[in-house]
Amino acid sequence: MITIYHNPKCSKSRQSLELVLAKAKDVKIIEYLKTPLTKEELRTILAKLNLHAKEIIRTKEIEFQEYQTKELSEEELINLIIKLPILLERPIIIEGNKAVIGRPPENVLKILK
Repeated sequence: MITIYHNPKCSKSRQSLELVLAKAKDVKIIEYLKTPLTKEELRTILAKLNLHAKEIIRTKEIEFQEYQTKELSEEELINLIIKLPILLERPIIIEGNKAVIGRPPENVLKILK
């Protein structure tokens, strides 16, 4: 099964979803703005991406501006993403223990069989 953390308002997310749907039969779409992640889910995603929280934050979002100059710990960044899910880089596509960020959308091809 492929899971995609998706924001339908984002063109890159829509393009990535199209690629996933064209290649995969079993797809779980999670609109993370409607169904926010738990800390445990976010930590699992980070582990599969092999990234730190600071690497999946959309730093250009207005909601991040007040934190721009602060040195936040990994835990503080995780809490911030949970509190403000708009800050999560999107889309994130997961298959088993592999995950990629669909920027550019062609990145999803790295994990699709």
